[in-house]
Amino acid sequence: MLAERLQLTAKEILEKEFKTGVRGYKQEDVDKFLDLIIKDYETMHQLMEELQQENMRLKKQVEEQSRRQPVPPAGTTNFDILKRLSNLERHVFGSKLDD
Repeated sequence: MLAERLQLTAKEILEKEFKTGVRGYKQEDVDKFLDLIIKDYETMHQLMEELQQENMRLKKQVEEQSRRQPVPPAGTTNFDILKRLSNLERHVFGSKLDD
């Protein structure tokens, strides 16, 4: 799943510590920015979960429909189907169709 490909979790972002240097960033600014990233990350993760569940649901729905209603082979037209049906009737009923 896509969530498993992500390198960071919201928790890891939250717990990330930055070293301070002589000309370092203001810790408050970094914390505010990380808070925004965490919120976006959590929202993205939730959206991915919802989309994955919807994708699975739709795949099952397509699978169920194709079981109930088989799809004719590619390139098959209504004419081809009628022709096959006519040949089948002729084979099954034989000369009875001519009467």
